[in-house]
Amino acid sequence: MLQSIWKSSFLLLFSFFASQMNAQNWPSAPGGGGGGQQMNIGRFYGKVVDENNKGVAYATVELYGMQFDTVTKTLKERQITGQITEENGDFSLEKLPIVGDFNLKISFIGYAEITQKVTFGIKPPTAGAPGAPGAGGMPGGGMGGGNFDKDLGNIKLINSAQTLAEVTVTAQASQTTLALDKKVYRVDKDASTAGGNAQDALKNVPSLSVDIDGNVSLRNGAPQIFVDGRPTTLSLDQIAADAIESVEVITNPSAKFDAGGGTAGIINIVLKKEKRMGYNGNVRAGTDTRTGFNLGGDVNARAEKTNLFVSGNLNRMKGYSDGETYRDNFATDLAPRVYTSQILDNTMEGYFANGRAGFDWFMDNRNTLTLSGSLTRGHFEPTDELTVRQDSFFQNSTPFSEYVRNTMQDRNFRNLGSSAQFKHLFPKEGAEWTADVNYNRTKFFGESHYITKYEGGTTSLERQKGEGKGAFLTLQTDFVNPLNKTMKLEGGLRASMRDNKNDNASFYTDQATNQEVQVISLADHYKFNDDVYAAYGQFSQQFPSWGYQVGLRAESSVYKGELTDRDSSFTIAYPISLFPSMFLTKKLNETDNIQLAYTRRINRPNFFQTMPFVDFSDSLNLRRGNPELRPEFMNSIELSYQNVFKAGHNLLVSLYYKRASDLITTQITPEFNEDLGRTVNVTSYINANNSQAYGAEATLKNTFFTILDLTTNVNVYQSSIDATNVEAGLKIERLSWFVKENLQLRLPAGFSLQLTGEYRSRASFTPDSGNRMPWQPGPTNTAQGYSLENWFVDAAIKKEVLQKKGTITLNVNDIFKTRRNGTYTESDFFIQEQYRYRDPQIFRINFSYRFGKMDASLFKRKNMRTNMQGNDMMG
Repeated sequence: MLQSIWKSSFLLLFSFFASQMNAQNWPSAPGGGGGGQQMNIGRFYGKVVDENNKGVAYATVELYGMQFDTVTKTLKERQITGQITEENGDFSLEKLPIVGDFNLKISFIGYAEITQKVTFGIKPPTAGAPGAPGAGGMPGGGMGGGNFDKDLGNIKLINSAQTLAEVTVTAQASQTTLALDKKVYRVDKDASTAGGNAQDALKNVPSLSVDIDGNVSLRNGAPQIFVDGRPTTLSLDQIAADAIESVEVITNPSAKFDAGGGTAGIINIVLKKEKRMGYNGNVRAGTDTRTGFNLGGDVNARAEKTNLFVSGNLNRMKGYSDGETYRDNFATDLAPRVYTSQILDNTMEGYFANGRAGFDWFMDNRNTLTLSGSLTRGHFEPTDELTVRQDSFFQNSTPFSEYVRNTMQDRNFRNLGSSAQFKHLFPKEGAEWTADVNYNRTKFFGESHYITKYEGGTTSLERQKGEGKGAFLTLQTDFVNPLNKTMKLEGGLRASMRDNKNDNASFYTDQATNQEVQVISLADHYKFNDDVYAAYGQFSQQFPSWGYQVGLRAESSVYKGELTDRDSSFTIAYPISLFPSMFLTKKLNETDNIQLAYTRRINRPNFFQTMPFVDFSDSLNLRRGNPELRPEFMNSIELSYQNVFKAGHNLLVSLYYKRASDLITTQITPEFNEDLGRTVNVTSYINANNSQAYGAEATLKNTFFTILDLTTNVNVYQSSIDATNVEAGLKIERLSWFVKENLQLRLPAGFSLQLTGEYRSRASFTPDSGNRMPWQPGPTNTAQGYSLENWFVDAAIKKEVLQKKGTITLNVNDIFKTRRNGTYTESDFFIQEQYRYRDPQIFRINFSYRFGKMDASLFKRKNMRTNMQGNDMMG
């Protein structure tokens, strides 16, 4: 089914693309802008080299000329052709117009873009001087006297220049970009993520920490996760790492960005999409030591008016995890003291597949329409074996008891996404208007079977069945209006509408009749609507050595929840909430910049935090949402300093303070459960009074001997939680720290080595990023304890093959089997320690192959048998 849908979508989009190509009225190539027929017989060739005069492979070479714009009645620059350099740095641009002047632009990651004037020496025609030398005809009036095969020599790239807003870490194929307002991490340059998913990609990004369940933290807070600049309904393990180009980390988003979804900034996952002329693509495959495999590919085809992009990924996975829980329940008037141990062995098998297709239609020089769609589906069959032993300290009770519970689950999810975006450029430079629509539909369904064997031979059978669906629609429009060269005004509107419905039922088998009976009291039929409407405006002004930006965002939100099988509903409404932002930037000198930022954000409860359904899958850790949970508000202040040293050394230091009111956290309390006939501990969510954290973060990027890149990220912070409104005297203060190292070493013969390591100390609480499916475990944090320290090291080695068209990558995660999630919880009723491991020491081997051709005239040819030499992307 998935294959037929993917194939139909591809054929439909390709047919549209082909019809557009055939219907195009292709204009003559630009250059001089004259009214006569251009002669495309010119050729520019040369070589791109680095500072050591070594050829730079795969640099982008583009040639631009001038074209008359009928709207503004002026000449505008337009791309004529382009190419990727050969392995030795050579390039050759052929069949070029020969009249007029041209701009040659050369770019490569980690180096400053070069623009250079080039010409064949023939000027456009001028009135009253036909045939004169330099007036539109050939030199001397003849046709054969000109040199139209011109050698441009060696063109040297230099390290990226420093700017006030952004400084690119300079190295060959730089992996990290540091800026005052954000960090950008190139996932497509990360060998250790090949064959993995977005969780593997994000855990290597500076400033981010990802636990074994996929919860992402940024400075010990929960960030909002975007895909291509918009919120997503996908969880991180549903996004293939091979489909990601880069990850952007924005610690203090301005008023332009959505204020909700997290209190620690925004993580934007940018998917791969080329827009260079011609066609290019990538195919890949891999396997791992757990018998998992991955297949994928993507292709782009760009002509003058249309850009088609198609991609697909299939990941089959098999993993293992184990856990231990030890709890000491104190004696009460109703129950004796009981010590409980719980050992969990888990196996996960399943797959996920996704396809993505779309096209850009460049309607004219100022209007672009982009349509895209995606389909994701997955199927998982996890199995658990849970061994529980209870030791009683009450003299008249049984000294110990033990039972084993086996769980078999079948889980499925579907996601269908679509988007449309329109972009208009005004004649005024820098002025633009965009409008877009994004729509996602999600469906999940499955069931769990529990077989519990007690001492003495007694067996109980239970079953849980659940299904749900959701829809997510966003409408957004933005404009940018430069008032002059130093002042800019921006604004926009946004509407976000989310609907979800969930139905769960629990059953047990009556031993006497061998019939399945539904437990009505444990049934859950729940739905909610979450609508957010927003408007923002911001103004910025730039002076010679400093600048500022101020903004204000207004959001109105309404959250409605309902138990559909009974008369029970609730509404949480915030008519208007204001979210100001302010940024002040100062350029101290050519190498030092400083910025002061203030923002306000909101974290609204998600579906799983509010769903009032008790999950019995773990008998020691029952979970239930809280439908009366309130949003938390966060105020953040950050002072950043950036220094750019010579020879590729860069430093970014930030001091920050943030305070949250109505902090959303977890609480464990004992409750008597009538269905179980005993007192149990239930984990739920509550609003604590507040929390605050202040600390310092430093990111240092070093390049040694042009072959070694070392990125160091350190974060030290003091955090505190005030939950005295929940439990008398419940306050937690803790000093925590986090360090991450990423080393890349380029070796001879096309080899490269990468090592990534992370250490995280004890922390007061670990946030929940919320991007998960219903059956995945929730956060293990609580205001009544702390998360335990953990560390890990990953490694990868990559070899370029097939004349650098292909790469073979071998990577291993958690080399020393030390990546362990753990928590310590203490209350008046119990003390608990919990540990979990997941998929340590997995080896993956992956192969990828690049192909393509950079040729602006590729889709213009009428004679498809014409063989143009020298334009193959890979030589």
